[in-house]
Amino acid sequence: MTSAPLRFGLLGTGYWARVTHAPALTSTEGITLAAVWGRNANAAAELAAGYGATAYSDVSQLLAAVDAVAFAIAPDVQAPIAVRAARAGKHLLLEKPVALSRAEADALADAVRQARVASVVFFTHRFVPDVRAWLADVADRGAWAGGVFDWLASALLEPSPYNTPWRRDKGALWDLGPHVISLMWAALGPVTSVTADAGPADVAHLVLHHQGGPTSMATLTGSAGAAAAGVEAYLWGDSGRSAAPLGGTDAVTALRIALAELAANARSGRTGHPCDVWFGRDVGRVIGEAQRQIEQRQIGQR
Repeated sequence: MTSAPLRFGLLGTGYWARVTHAPALTSTEGITLAAVWGRNANAAAELAAGYGATAYSDVSQLLAAVDAVAFAIAPDVQAPIAVRAARAGKHLLLEKPVALSRAEADALADAVRQARVASVVFFTHRFVPDVRAWLADVADRGAWAGGVFDWLASALLEPSPYNTPWRRDKGALWDLGPHVISLMWAALGPVTSVTADAGPADVAHLVLHHQGGPTSMATLTGSAGAAAAGVEAYLWGDSGRSAAPLGGTDAVTALRIALAELAANARSGRTGHPCDVWFGRDVGRVIGEAQRQIEQRQIGQR
C-alpha cells in the first residue's frame, strides 16, 4: 500500500526558494508542494500558482494545511517560525544557520525534541552523492592529520542574487561557515573548539580543533572578485592529500536527497539524522564562538 504524499509548505519566495526549494519539492517522490508563504504576498501567490500550490498570508493557516515545512528565509525569521511549526507537529527542512543566537537555536532544538518531529538542516554538500562517497572513502582510509577549506565567493557583490540583507549583515562567517564546519566535522570528527580571526571586508579565518587531535583551517569570504572566486577543500596526512569533489554542485538534486531522508524519518517516527537540528545547533555554537573571538579582537584593536 502506497503512503499518501507528505504535504510540504514552503516558507520563502526569494531566489533560493524559486531555483532550489520549489523545484526539489515538486520533483521528489512521496512529497507534494501544497502551500507557500512569504512576507511578500504577491510573490507568494505567483510562486504558488506556478506549482499548483496554495498561497497563504498567515503562517498559522499554512501550518494547519501541511505535514512538513521547508524553510528558505533568513535565519532570524526562520528560527521563531520553526519553533511554532515544531510545536504544531510539523517536520522541518531547515536552512543553515538554524538561528543567529544560541538562545534561539536552543529553543528550536528543544521544541523539536519535545514534539518528536523529524528535522534535517540542508548543509548542501552533505547531500551531494560525490561528496558522500568521498567522505566514506576518507573515513575508510583514516589517520588524517588535518584539512584545509578555502571558499572565496562573490555572494556579497552587487550582481549576486545572494546579496541579501542578512548576508550583508553577518558575512561569510555565518553564510559559508556552517557549510565548512559541517563538512570538516564529518571528515575529521566533531569540532571541539575554534580559533578565529578576521581579514578585510567579510573575510574570516578559522582554525577548527577536532576530537582526537586533527585540525583544519578555513578562509571564507563572500566578497571575492570573479577572478579570485572558487572553492576547494582537502584532507592531508601520511597517505597524502584527498580533495573533496566540490565543483559543479547540483543543489536541486542534493535537496531532493535531503527531502527524501526527512520524509523517510517522518514516516518511520525517527527523529535523528546526521544533519538534524541538534547538529545544526552545534555548528551554530562554533560559529557563535568564532564571532565572539573576532569581535573581541576588533575591540582590542581600536
